[in-house]
Amino acid sequence: MAAPAEIQNHSTSAAEKQVLQLDRSDLIVTRAWIANKRVQSSDARTFPVENPADGSLIAEVADCGSAEAKAAADAAHRAFASWRKILAKERAAHLQSWLTQVKKNQEDLARLISIEQGKPLTESRAEVAYGAAYIEWFAEEAKRAYGDIIPETAPGRKIIVTREPVGVAAAITPWNFPIAMLARKIAPALAAGCTIVAKPAEDTPLSALALALLAAEAGIPEGVVNVVPASRKNAGAVADVWLNDERVRKLSFTGSTAVGKHLAQASASTLKRLSLELGGNAPFIVFEDADLDRAIKGMIAAKFRNAGQTCICANRIYIADAIYDEFAERAVQAVANLRVGPAGGDAEIGPLINARALVKVERHVADAVEHGARVLIGGKRHALGRYFYEPTVLVDVDSSMVLSCEETFGPVAPLFRFHTEEEAISAANSTPFGLAAYFYSRDIARVMRVSAALESGMVGINEAAISTEVAPFGGVKDSGYGREGSPYGMDEYLQTKYLCLGGLS
Repeated sequence: MAAPAEIQNHSTSAAEKQVLQLDRSDLIVTRAWIANKRVQSSDARTFPVENPADGSLIAEVADCGSAEAKAAADAAHRAFASWRKILAKERAAHLQSWLTQVKKNQEDLARLISIEQGKPLTESRAEVAYGAAYIEWFAEEAKRAYGDIIPETAPGRKIIVTREPVGVAAAITPWNFPIAMLARKIAPALAAGCTIVAKPAEDTPLSALALALLAAEAGIPEGVVNVVPASRKNAGAVADVWLNDERVRKLSFTGSTAVGKHLAQASASTLKRLSLELGGNAPFIVFEDADLDRAIKGMIAAKFRNAGQTCICANRIYIADAIYDEFAERAVQAVANLRVGPAGGDAEIGPLINARALVKVERHVADAVEHGARVLIGGKRHALGRYFYEPTVLVDVDSSMVLSCEETFGPVAPLFRFHTEEEAISAANSTPFGLAAYFYSRDIARVMRVSAALESGMVGINEAAISTEVAPFGGVKDSGYGREGSPYGMDEYLQTKYLCLGGLS
């Protein structure tokens, strides 16, 4: 099977760079955001935020530590006393005002994401809309945090169940969706009556800080939303303050399993409520009866969105033996049409986030080839240089290769071959992770069997776009616990109180 001569690439012209300039330059906040004020780090240190596409410096951001983390917790604790008491419909109105500000500035927010994260502008616009959808959803859910009345067990007694905000919540978010992931945590926290302290990823702090600024402009009171940026070196110092602070009653983290396990252990002394959305290793199964056109389209979406840098990306692609060669050929054709380039143009694949990410992708591909896999297209750094990597399709992949057990987080589609349904399910479940899974089949009996058998918190059936604010997002096994989005996401920030009223007869 011959690979196309080259992968499409796209360089950035001066006009396209102009597209990424912000209309509101004041949305770039370079200091911590605490009690609705810009706060410099106590030692005045900063860290650089660079554009991953070309290495250009975007800004020097305050490199915060324990002092700023404590100040943020103090502010959030003070604000919680009053925020928890306001009417649910008033909290909903605040969230709606925040939503209005986000929509008003949605193009600048999208440009900011593309500048610091590197994803194509079309994807950044979609991310802003996705984040806004969470704000809108939880603005509505704020008015629906219902309790319950349980039938009394004795005359003259009433049993009432109420739900109350857990307290100050901490959020630690990743770089791959810097606005959507933070909105997905802040919105339910605020709707429930909690206040929040947040640490965004060191690669993408500007999007998070802009979101906090817009919250203040929307009239959300000081101390309710606080954002503390920090370099990789200082991230632990920030997190440790919140982990050891008994006033911080909740922690929501999206990131690696290793860090998530550390946070779970470190939070034990204060018995915090935890939501952990951790690593993934999503299987993508195509059975012989699948609609191949739909499966190819789904594979491209599930694998190559954000250059393969999403937690629910298809990482292991299992193809039935009867259709393996045809699927591989179609996959190469589809991948060859993907345009690679910086965010300012019409590119569909941007750069990886940093050098570490690039090295990991190279290591996975090299290991696969060394153990017998073949590269049909891609397989090397892109001619554009920097952190760009060619969209890649590998065939003859098997479970002996590193990419079968590690999350690649890059634009590499490894095609595994299977012969029976049982073999595909066993392979899909042969991982400690269980965040997302996908499969394609038109046999309704098989759909029900496989859906039940897959060990995953989310399953896409003949569908690759499974993320939505109305559904519970989260995993099982080493992919963590807790859910975000949907009414279940609101529950993560509420605690149950039982009231027994006697003497009523």
